[in-house]
Amino acid sequence: MFKLAVVALLSGALPALAQMPPDPPRDLGVRIVTVRSEPLVLDMQLSGQIEAVDTLQLGFRQGGRVTEVLVDEGDRVVPGQPLARLNAVQQDQSLNVAMAGLAAARAGAEQARQARARADGLLARGVGTRAAADQAEQALSQAQGALQAAESAVEQARRALDDAVLRAPADAVVTQKTLAPGQVVSAAQPVITLAALSGLEAVFRVADDPALRDILGRRIRLDTLDIALPDMTGTVFEVAPLVDPQTGTVTVHARIDAGLDEAQRGTGLLGASVRGHLQLERDAGIVVPWTALMRQGDDPAVWVVDQDDRVSLTPVRIAHFGDGTIYVSEGLTDGQRVVGDGSQLLYPGRRVRAAGGDQP
Repeated sequence: MFKLAVVALLSGALPALAQMPPDPPRDLGVRIVTVRSEPLVLDMQLSGQIEAVDTLQLGFRQGGRVTEVLVDEGDRVVPGQPLARLNAVQQDQSLNVAMAGLAAARAGAEQARQARARADGLLARGVGTRAAADQAEQALSQAQGALQAAESAVEQARRALDDAVLRAPADAVVTQKTLAPGQVVSAAQPVITLAALSGLEAVFRVADDPALRDILGRRIRLDTLDIALPDMTGTVFEVAPLVDPQTGTVTVHARIDAGLDEAQRGTGLLGASVRGHLQLERDAGIVVPWTALMRQGDDPAVWVVDQDDRVSLTPVRIAHFGDGTIYVSEGLTDGQRVVGDGSQLLYPGRRVRAAGGDQP
């Protein structure tokens, strides 16, 4: 009897329990972000090296045998500094002969002047003839012509002797040399290559990108990677119109602004690795945190919070991935609220509340 009573009691209570309404779900606490439209700024980073804007290839004006090489690759040179010498025995002899000829021509010119002075004096006293005076004048003119020729010969001999020495034409750094003592070189044969320090540039070889069309003339910040120097700035002045078929890259040139002192130019700046930073402003987009990104099928989506604090999954189109943010080009409008974090338990229509107030 007791068991039947208990069963009857329980069977009568079950319908009452089944008729109790379920507890309404609590509003889920999430991070709510109010999205804003912001300009899309791309930080383009390029890697390259520092080179000289002007490169000079030097050679002797005359051929001969190299007797001395005075510089090595990497040496800093100044204008007029000797770089290499040729055997100048023949040039020395030619100069000596020219100097002897000049001395003789000067003596002959002096004698001719004295002879003309005597002839003019005799003619003035009436004991000389006009013919003798004219002859003395002619002899002086010939002697002066011989003197000028001798002076020209000395100048040519000195120039030939000076041409046996290869000198630096500007402030530069030796980047290559292709001669050694004892080597015979011909006239105008390039033997030493210099990188002029009158202007420096950063040369980058980068993958082809549509954004490269917009960097010409833009400012670029440069920082060296293997030597310690303050950050530099420059201007992009050339972007190769074609892709290099061997490397598959596009060459970008940026002229470095003046401002490096002499000590910094002498620290091996040429050939140093450098990183360039370019700020490119693109079209504006709606910025949302990357934690807000969800998926609806195969498309990206975010949870949008309406005026009643209920959520709906809205598909979006991503324009660009930033550092911790996403730029959305379609699907959101300025001022909308989205769930920035805590969307694991969301479903369409669920009410949410800000876990710490709306986040701007």
